[in-house]
Amino acid sequence: MELVGSALDELGTTDHQRKGGRRGRMWGRRRHHDNDDSSYKSKNLHAERRRRQKLGDRLLTLRSLLPIITNMTKETIIEDSITYIKELQTNVNILQEQLFEMEASAQEAPEPRKEEVDASELMKKFGIQIGVDVAQIDGKKLWVKAILENKRGGFTKLVEAMTYFGFELTDTNVTTSNGAMVVSSILTGFHCDTLLHVEHTREVMQEIINGI
Repeated sequence: MELVGSALDELGTTDHQRKGGRRGRMWGRRRHHDNDDSSYKSKNLHAERRRRQKLGDRLLTLRSLLPIITNMTKETIIEDSITYIKELQTNVNILQEQLFEMEASAQEAPEPRKEEVDASELMKKFGIQIGVDVAQIDGKKLWVKAILENKRGGFTKLVEAMTYFGFELTDTNVTTSNGAMVVSSILTGFHCDTLLHVEHTREVMQEIINGI
């Protein structure tokens, strides 16, 4: 009996040791897995902090470039930036168009004559008529060609009027000949989502050049 009891004790001890060993190994693997998760979360947290810091620094730089800030929120800074950029684009376009007009006037060689001939008379003489052609490029862009009398300041008036109606001229080409000024350009709206219609644009431009 003592021999059997001793064998059972050894069997119980061995089984307990085995179970304890398995639990120890499982606990070790769990602690190692927890450490990996903690390290991964820590790296993500640091990366997110760096990203937010960079974004904050860029917003501060952007804010310092704006002449007017209505609010200090991120959304307002971006909205004010968009408004300011559009104003700059408008000013650039007006100055560019004025430069084109000056260059066109400088290139035109006046014909020698005793009396100054009115631009409209010259256009009639050569069969040139005031008019507007408009073609669709896509829903938000149109190609336009306007023929108007070559009057001093006429080109600037055209650009200012188009700007007033919410249009923007880009890739503009201006030529003058026989009393006429020919302006071809790509036309868009100031708002990127604005859809432009051919007939409506033609009517607006025709009314503008008739009044110049």
